[in-house]
Amino acid sequence: MKIDAFSHILPRRYFDEMCRHVTDPGALKRWLDLPALHDLNARLKMMEEFGGDYQQILTLSSPPIELLLGPDESWRLARLANETMKEIVDEHPDRFPAFVASLPMNSTEASLQEIDYAIDQLGAKGIQVFTNVNGKPLDHPDFAPIFAEMARRDLPIWMHPTRNARSTDYRTEDSSKFEIWWALGWPYETSAAMARMVFSGLFDRHPGLNIITHHMGAMIPYMEGRIRLGWADQFGSRTDDPEYSRLVHRLNREPIEYFRDFYADTALSGSAIGTRCGLEFFGAERVVFASDCPFDPEGGPLYIREMIKVIQELDVTTEDRQKIFAGNIARLIGLDANEELVLTDHSHAHS
Repeated sequence: MKIDAFSHILPRRYFDEMCRHVTDPGALKRWLDLPALHDLNARLKMMEEFGGDYQQILTLSSPPIELLLGPDESWRLARLANETMKEIVDEHPDRFPAFVASLPMNSTEASLQEIDYAIDQLGAKGIQVFTNVNGKPLDHPDFAPIFAEMARRDLPIWMHPTRNARSTDYRTEDSSKFEIWWALGWPYETSAAMARMVFSGLFDRHPGLNIITHHMGAMIPYMEGRIRLGWADQFGSRTDDPEYSRLVHRLNREPIEYFRDFYADTALSGSAIGTRCGLEFFGAERVVFASDCPFDPEGGPLYIREMIKVIQELDVTTEDRQKIFAGNIARLIGLDANEELVLTDHSHAHS
């Protein structure tokens, strides 16, 4: 089995409604140029190349729902997204064994209600969050109940970067040039969100919380030495905030160990070098196969093809390769390797 753990979709009914609220015509053009993103038949045809043992877990594509509607209305879009993804899973379980719930993150109360509905009623196998919520960091107290609820349910959180050209590279400019906001800004977003989670004590409050980071943990594996020795061991020495020097000592473990607690996907645009680096950092137990489908130059199949090739050529055991391809994500969401759902009780309502 090969279970693509982070593939993106905009179900047609959701897509049509979303387009009514999008303010960036450039982004809309990109989505329209990718039929496999919103045309289910095109997607199913594209997937045929990879045989019957290739499956995708569905996650909603950008933009974040909270960018489209205010906190009083965003729940409607989240509900439509989740119900339309559920329809696709029900119609094609052999291709799409599960979906990840989307939330209206600009309303914590509505997000908790949607977690209950999407998981308990629709059968979602986790939730997706973006690396910030309209500029608010994920370690903000507003979002603490959401992380607590997912920890209690023992279901994973998929984390996707979000940033746009208005996030400038230099103070003297009005926008980011050369799509730096995406190519380098998105990995920074993910890395910053991971660091905020670690140093805010999220994993001490919720041991065992499972967060799947897009693009192989972004900058973190490559910066292992900078984090382990250059950052944590000299924490507070570069600033005049006395709280910083005490912060590390309040954590239960060394900071680098918390970073290893994240899961990382292989959505690296076919990079063998990046995959090996991430695999060495996180270990085979915490890496999951993902393609970023359909955001590639061929509109879907290229990154799938390239990432399968990269994983097949890794110098790992057959057992570890199967963990990466399917075993790890199946364990996280209660999906057995033979495509049969394991009956795990995640149905308790939040307190």
